[in-house]
Amino acid sequence: MSAAPPQDPRVRLTWVQPEDLVGHELRQAAQDGRDAREIEERWYAAGGSPAPDRAGASEPPAPARLRALAGELLDELAALDSPLAADEPTDLVDIRAACPHWPGAPEPALAVGDRTPVAGRTPVVTHARLHAAWLGRAAGCLLGKPVEKLPLTGIRALARATGNWPLTTWFTARGVPAELLAAHPWNRRSAPTSLAENIDGMPEDDDLNYPLLTLLLLQRHGRSFTTADLARLWLDELPAGRTFTAERIAYGNLLAGVEPPETARRRNPFREWIGAQIRADVHGWTRPGDPAGAAAQAHRDAVLTHTGNGVYGAMFTAAALAVAAGGESDVHGCLAAGLRVVPPHSRYARAVRLGIETARTEGEFDAVVDRLHAVHSDTHHWVHVLPNAALLAAALTHADGDFTRSIGNAVSGGWDTDSNGATAGSLAGLLAGTPDALPHHWTAPLKNRLTTSVPGFDRAGFDALAALTHQEALRP
Repeated sequence: MSAAPPQDPRVRLTWVQPEDLVGHELRQAAQDGRDAREIEERWYAAGGSPAPDRAGASEPPAPARLRALAGELLDELAALDSPLAADEPTDLVDIRAACPHWPGAPEPALAVGDRTPVAGRTPVVTHARLHAAWLGRAAGCLLGKPVEKLPLTGIRALARATGNWPLTTWFTARGVPAELLAAHPWNRRSAPTSLAENIDGMPEDDDLNYPLLTLLLLQRHGRSFTTADLARLWLDELPAGRTFTAERIAYGNLLAGVEPPETARRRNPFREWIGAQIRADVHGWTRPGDPAGAAAQAHRDAVLTHTGNGVYGAMFTAAALAVAAGGESDVHGCLAAGLRVVPPHSRYARAVRLGIETARTEGEFDAVVDRLHAVHSDTHHWVHVLPNAALLAAALTHADGDFTRSIGNAVSGGWDTDSNGATAGSLAGLLAGTPDALPHHWTAPLKNRLTTSVPGFDRAGFDALAALTHQEALRP
């Protein structure tokens, strides 16, 4: 009997190795106009590699000399000035100053519970509307899970093989030719729990973990929470292994004694990726009719991990959801409200406007997606906030409030499929108003149950989560 090969004793963490970060920071530098040509030449001359294309760690790991150089170059890259900085501030005061149509503060609500709001006052979100939002977020996330990281061609081929294009129901492996599955394998971690034949409640996902953590944050600290409060909550309740990209970098910075908001900036090439945007929902859900208040809350959350466009993603989403939670606008009004809290000359605002305009001019959503991919796919990572913002805005605009089309469009466009599906489902669920307004085939497999590593919420029902969220929405 031959001896088993020795196991590799190394721990190869994703999204943190310096040699894996340099390529991402070089790409970010090119996007925001920093001249990094000399640094790039030194990196590749020394034997450095580009950033991993889709995964978070390269193989094999870099030798010690190259890892040391990577750390030095990351610090040099951070010192380069961006010509876009004036149009893309991170401080809230500067963001507000850059937004000529920043929303005004609403008058206090006079109604309580589920009673009809008083005209001219802040609307009051109902338990039913929040229940639909939780279910919508879960369904959209779950739809996107099995095809996360797959290229657009693979997503389309897998769905078409089962007659599910445009997407109107869950992905399935049943009836898919073996050669197609070999060419485009499902997401390894998600397939066992997210294909139609496997769904048994909502499996764990960071797109649901973060809303739960935000709910905890509001329960403990109320609307006046600080970024430091969020940092302490993460250290207490969020397992480090459940973080990714910018959140993982910021978590490591916290453990190294770095204080917020520097946690978002120190050796963090993911600071304009989608992470803060997926954390914004509860800020919007609990500030119905108050997009400015929701955006300000989302800002305090986002700056723990993100800067610039990464922060705008959270603010845009929170503001749009706040308007949807009020129940007094359609999807187009919600998106317009989101743009009011984003600096109009920023790349984020341009991406959202591109998504909306493209959706309005193209009759077929596949054509919309093709145009967005032609703009972004060669220059941006699939988790970067900008292509995903354009796709989200396009998906919601084209769907015109229809729930199935909203999540189907968002997932069918590729890139960060589960995150976009979740946010689209959240907004479309709020607009639907009640769980009964959501198609049964999307909500029944969830079985009113989600799995999570966030303490106190494992196997919680979405109705119970809606009740807890409703309490926070009513809290002064």
